[in-house]
Amino acid sequence: MDDTIVAISTALGVGAISIIRVSGSDSINIVNNIFKGTDLTKVSSHTIHYGYILENNIKIDEVLISIMKAPKTFTKEDVVEINCHGGLATTNKILEILLTNGCRLAEPGEFTKRAFLNGRIDLVEAESIMDIINSKTELTRKMAINGIEGKISNIIRELRQSIVEVLANIEVNIDYPEYEDAILMTNNLLKDKVNHIKVKLHEILEKSENTKMIKEGINVGIFGRPNVGKSSILNRLLNEEKAIVTNIEGTTRDIVEGSFLLNGISINIIDTAGIRDTDDIVEKIGVEKSIQILDKVELAIVVLNNNEKLTKDDLELLEKTHNKNRIIVINKNDLESNIDLDINNYENIVICDTTSTDGLDSLKNKIIELFNIGTIDDRDLTYLSSARSISILKQCLNKIDEIEQAIINDIPTDIIEIDLKNIWDSLGEIIGETYQDELIDQLFTQFCLGK
Repeated sequence: MDDTIVAISTALGVGAISIIRVSGSDSINIVNNIFKGTDLTKVSSHTIHYGYILENNIKIDEVLISIMKAPKTFTKEDVVEINCHGGLATTNKILEILLTNGCRLAEPGEFTKRAFLNGRIDLVEAESIMDIINSKTELTRKMAINGIEGKISNIIRELRQSIVEVLANIEVNIDYPEYEDAILMTNNLLKDKVNHIKVKLHEILEKSENTKMIKEGINVGIFGRPNVGKSSILNRLLNEEKAIVTNIEGTTRDIVEGSFLLNGISINIIDTAGIRDTDDIVEKIGVEKSIQILDKVELAIVVLNNNEKLTKDDLELLEKTHNKNRIIVINKNDLESNIDLDINNYENIVICDTTSTDGLDSLKNKIIELFNIGTIDDRDLTYLSSARSISILKQCLNKIDEIEQAIINDIPTDIIEIDLKNIWDSLGEIIGETYQDELIDQLFTQFCLGK
């Protein structure tokens, strides 16, 4: 990180202003060499200066230069931001001049990566920065702000501190058995300490599953044989004519996607091709895609036709979705009922018709009920949301189960101590106290250029 990096931080295109960001030990000198105005090497930190960007003494653009000196900057390095007129030609020209005067083009997320490596932010805060950039709902924005403010990281640090205190007592017992003031860490006492850690991990994980749902939404698939009303349900939920609706079987041959907000949660919904045996090559591909999607979605909406008896395809679909989160929609209840489904044998049944919205309100309420969306408290979004962090938490819980079994088997505490240290290290990976270079490189490449 000894070099000076540069990137355009605003979206390219026609606009009033573009911002070009420079960070590194030589950033002020480089910009000063191409700037006509105040001597930037002599100005105070966190000040703005008017002038012109020059190339071979020819004015390129009228600009405002923001000077921010280390360490009180985002990257903890000297940072210069050039506010120039928007537009591709002007912005790219200034970027080109900076590159020819000693800057290197920043990699995606490199400014944030430097902020992390220089101790300005931790990994949770870094991921939250990306979350706030990508946030599409008010809940995701609130959640991301909590991450940026460090509230989530503090929860992990407190849990790590609890583990450190247990480890310290074990160490004292092993190394200084004659030290009378130390707590004797018997397996019974260790069991209580470990249970406290387990309860806290469960609490964090449960809340984190909610925040993951807030961040990513719920993936929902609509399944059923042809012409049962799947596309009509999609269109009603999205409040637009997204999918083509006809009375011809097999009209939908490929997946159709859309999303809508339900109590602030994004419902990512997919209308699939009708599932049935067919000799049509194109339709067969659509059916195969539908079956693949069934394995990936978090909720399957199975649509049946109230006006017809159950077919072999209906029964097979009910069997395929038996162990999934599922809502069974009996559609077309405005027609004579001929369906032979014993509703007492099934849960989460919604009866509706797509010519009115009443039934679909029931469907939305059922989704809210299944995923406890109504119980999410937007005043407390101080938990983890990334799949990476949640995976680590689950690994820690598995390790806790192993420790509890070891205590039951009366395994010596110095052996149990090793597993506790592994949990402490794993929790450190969440906030970046411990990390591998490959993980950091991969994580920050997901950021946009200039951030």
